Amino acid sequence: MNTNGESPSAAQELLPVRMLNEFAYCPRLFHFERVDGLFADSADTVEGRSVHRRVDAVEDVLPEPDGEAQPEVARSVQLGSERLGLIAKIDLVEVDGDVAVPIDTKKGRVPDIPEQAYEPERVQVCAQGLLLREHGYRCDHGFLYFAGSRRRVRVELTPELEARTRELAAAARAAALLTAPPPPLIDSPKCPRCSLVGICLPDETNFLRERESVEQPPDSAATATTSREPRRLIPSRDDAQPVYVQGQGYSVTRSGDVLVITDKGKKLREVLVKDISHLAIFGNNQVTTQLLQTLCGAEVPVTWFSHGGWFYGMLQGFGLRNAFVRREQFRKADDPLFCVQLAREFVAGKISNCRTLLQRNHSAPPEDALRDLKEAVATAREATTLETLLGIEGNAARIYFGSFQAMLKPKGAEAAPAFDFNGRNRRPPRDPVNAMLSFVYSLLSKDFTIACMAVGLDPYLGFYHQPRHGRPALALDLMEEFRPLVGDSVVLTLVNNGEVVADDFVVTEAGCAMTPAARSKLIGAYERRLDSLVTHPVFDYRASYRRIFEIQARLLTRVLQGEVRSYPSFTTR
Repeated sequence: MNTNGESPSAAQELLPVRMLNEFAYCPRLFHFERVDGLFADSADTVEGRSVHRRVDAVEDVLPEPDGEAQPEVARSVQLGSERLGLIAKIDLVEVDGDVAVPIDTKKGRVPDIPEQAYEPERVQVCAQGLLLREHGYRCDHGFLYFAGSRRRVRVELTPELEARTRELAAAARAAALLTAPPPPLIDSPKCPRCSLVGICLPDETNFLRERESVEQPPDSAATATTSREPRRLIPSRDDAQPVYVQGQGYSVTRSGDVLVITDKGKKLREVLVKDISHLAIFGNNQVTTQLLQTLCGAEVPVTWFSHGGWFYGMLQGFGLRNAFVRREQFRKADDPLFCVQLAREFVAGKISNCRTLLQRNHSAPPEDALRDLKEAVATAREATTLETLLGIEGNAARIYFGSFQAMLKPKGAEAAPAFDFNGRNRRPPRDPVNAMLSFVYSLLSKDFTIACMAVGLDPYLGFYHQPRHGRPALALDLMEEFRPLVGDSVVLTLVNNGEVVADDFVVTEAGCAMTPAARSKLIGAYERRLDSLVTHPVFDYRASYRRIFEIQARLLTRVLQGEVRSYPSFTTR
C-alpha cells in the first residue's frame, strides 16, 4: 500500500479531504458515502451546513506564493494534487507572503481531550496543509475553528501526523475500490449521532452476525440471551409522509420548495417537498416537469396508478449510485439453493402471520386450521424447491381464506351481505372484500418497490417470485410476510369499524369497483397502519411498519453482500 505520497493510479479519482475525515472516523461510513454515494441529513448535518454558509458563499483563488505580498484571507479555496491523490475545499486560508495557514470550521465545541481535537479533524487539517505545500506555500500548522466554543485550536503538522495522514489517505483510496462495506463498528458511541445509521444498521447487523456465529436457529427463544440487544439508533417513524393525488384532472405543480395541487385553478393542498416521502398519482392528473425535476433531485419517488389502483410504474432520481448490490442480486438469483433458502423465510413468515391474524381476529379460531398452518410453517422451512413452496403456500392460503369470513364483522345486519367473502378472487375482483384486498396489495407492492429502489435492489428480479414482464417480483417477495399484517388487517379494520358501507362499491356482472370515497378511506386506513408502531421480532425495538419495510429491505442487501447468512423474516405473536 502506498504511504509515501506517490501518485495514485491514473484511473483513480482524487479523494476529497472531507472523505478522508469520514474514513478516519468510520470506514463503513466512508464506504456508504464515497462508494455507494449515499447521504442522509440529520440535525447535525443541517447545523453544519448553516455554520459553513458564510465561508461557502464566495470561492476565492489563492495568490501566488510571494514573500513581498500583503497578508490576506481567502475563503472557500479549492486545491487538488495528483501526486497526493487529494482534493479539498478549504474554508479559510490565511496567507502571508509564502506562508499559508488552513482553517477548518466545525460546528461543535472544543472536545475535552488533551489534543483538543479528534484524529479525523486533525488529519483533515493536515491534508489541507499538505495540499498548500504542493502549491508552493510553507505550512507547518493549521487551525480548527469550533463554532460552538467560538475558539480556534492550533494543529501542528508534525512528522507523526503527516505520516498518519498519508497512511489513511492511501488506505481510503484502496477502500474506495471495494464493492462491499467493511464491518460495522461494535457498540460505538459514534453511531447514535451518525446521519447514516438507518442505512448502516450497525447494531442490527452485528446482532445477526453474532447470532449466526453460535449457530442458533432464527426462531430460537434463547436468541436474546446470546447477544446484546440492538440499541434504538434509528427513529421509530419517518418525518416525511406520502402524498396521494386521487381526483381527476388535477394539476400538481411546484412553487419554490412547495408542492401545490390545484383543480381548475383552485388550490386544494400545499406540502413542503422536504415533508414528502413519495408522491402517488392515481388516474388522469398532470404533474409538471419542474416538479418532477425537483422531486428527482430530492430523491422523492413518484408512482403512477390507474384510476382503479393498478400500479403502472415509478420515477425516481439516481438514488444509490453503484451497481454492486444489484450485481450480487443477479448473481444470487441464478443460484437455486440461495433462492430456496430466501423463499423459505418469505413463505414461512407469511403463513405464521396469517395464523397470528386468525388468532387475533377470529372469535373462535378453528383448532384444525391453526394446527395445519403451524405445520405449514415448519414444512415451508424444510422445503427444497420453489415448486414445493408454491404448493405449501397455496394450501396455507386455502386454509387461511377459508376462515377469513369469520373475521369480518360488519356493523348492522343490513351491512353483512355486502361483505360476504367466499374465497379469494381477482382480475377483476367480484366482491367488495376482494376489491379492497387487491387494492391494498397494490399499495404494498408500490411501497416495497420504493424500498427496493431506495436500497439499490432491482424490484423486478425476485428469488421466490420468478421474473415475469411487468411484475415487481422482488417487491412481491418482500411483501409476502406483510400481506396479512398490513393488507388484510386494513381491510378487516375498515369493515369491522363500519368505515366502509355497501354504497362505497359498484358491483356488476363484470366485477366490483370501489368508489373514490372507498379508495380514500382505504388509503387513509393503510397509511395509519403503516404509521403504527410494532415491535421488531428480532431486534426487540418498536418502529413503524413504514420504517420496518426499509429495514427488511436493507437486511436483504446484507444477506446478498455476505454480511449475514440468512434473512430474518418479520413475524409477530
